[in-house]
Amino acid sequence: MSTPSRSLATMRAVAPLVHCIANYVAMNFQANVLLAAGAAPAMVHAPEESGEFAAIAPALSINIGTLSPRWVEGMVAAARVAADAGKPWVLDPVACFATGLRREATAQLMELRPTILRGNASEILSIAGQDTSGSGVDSGDPVAAAEAAARKIATETGCVVAVTGETDFVTDGTRAVRISGGSALMPRVTATGCSLSALCAAYVASVEDSFDATVGALAHFAAAGEIAAGRAQGPGSFAPAFLDALAAVTPMTIGDDRVSPA
Repeated sequence: MSTPSRSLATMRAVAPLVHCIANYVAMNFQANVLLAAGAAPAMVHAPEESGEFAAIAPALSINIGTLSPRWVEGMVAAARVAADAGKPWVLDPVACFATGLRREATAQLMELRPTILRGNASEILSIAGQDTSGSGVDSGDPVAAAEAAARKIATETGCVVAVTGETDFVTDGTRAVRISGGSALMPRVTATGCSLSALCAAYVASVEDSFDATVGALAHFAAAGEIAAGRAQGPGSFAPAFLDALAAVTPMTIGDDRVSPA
């Protein structure tokens, strides 16, 4: 098993290009997170080119935050090309439980077998067919409530499932870990979760084992959150401090010990 410190060193050495189909709210911050962490973003969502670009980029990140039928068309086209080419891709099913359009889009994308599914507890419970307490884009359920659902999804689909929150949970159906760290300010800055999904794509483009890649990305985020919290006075100053912290985290400071077996 690769440690987060090794995964970070590998990701930065590769500096992968990540094809991001993000939402309007997250695009700018997500792109800056990838740059600060050591990767490169490409924000390409139009169906006329998303499939073609997915064939070029080494990894794909799909976020369903601001949906429209044409955006769904672009997402499906890109995911299909990535899946057919054996390229890793990440699904962030934002508020997938909230509307019929979101449920349908999530079902279409899950059929294409994402390499990594990254969501909050309510989103993961919904995909597993269970009741949730989610409201809008926010989770109404604790991470612990979705751990069994995450294991079920991972076993049935073959993807790595990351349930993120106060303490993150990652499983591939066989292995499972929890990751501590971060900051209470992170949920108060929009697009942090969306950006974490893109960072997972950067890691899985670089690290051979998708479970190790996911753990590395989440540990990197958690370490940066801790650093930024020590410098910020509130949510407004946290965002730029977090970008600085993502760049400042090194293999020596990422904290392999924040990862524990689950």
